[in-house]
Amino acid sequence: MTQPLVAILDDEPQIRQVLSEALTEAGFKTATFARATEFEAALKRCVPDVCLVDLGLPDRDGLLLVHRLALDSGAAIIIISGRAQVQDRVMGLELGADDYIIKPFEPAEIVARVRARLRKGRPTGERTSQIARFDGWTALFDSYTLVSATGEQVSFSNAEGQVLRLFLERPRRLISRTQMQEALGGRREL
Repeated sequence: MTQPLVAILDDEPQIRQVLSEALTEAGFKTATFARATEFEAALKRCVPDVCLVDLGLPDRDGLLLVHRLALDSGAAIIIISGRAQVQDRVMGLELGADDYIIKPFEPAEIVARVRARLRKGRPTGERTSQIARFDGWTALFDSYTLVSATGEQVSFSNAEGQVLRLFLERPRRLISRTQMQEALGGRREL
């Protein structure tokens, strides 16, 4: 079994080093980046299992990058940011991030959250199918794509895929906000 790859995108060298050391010690491979342009170039060669992304980047808007990453990569995304306002956290999660951690943080918590994200991302039990069909649409969970009966393709993020699975697994049932939050990785107090 290969080691999961965690990409770390943060413009602060000390944070990159601390995160890389903690994750490497926990058995992960890491790749670190100071700029979004380097990070995006690397994504063309290899998609990591988890991306740790700072929002305060010198060369790109972090929230827009998170949204693009959520739509295109299929990797789990954890935002690590000094932006502690509720609206920033909500926006990050709405745009496709799977988790949001506020700086300063404890490296052990980051390691635990990365492990939790990887556990959530693995198909288990009834979630083994990578294809689902509903109302003239086909959901391809391995490529994060919806295909209509006419062949139109629409991309979706990892978080959107988890919500879609939740609805497909519980047809014609009410789903509470708490159930949705748990399906997306546990309760989040915002």
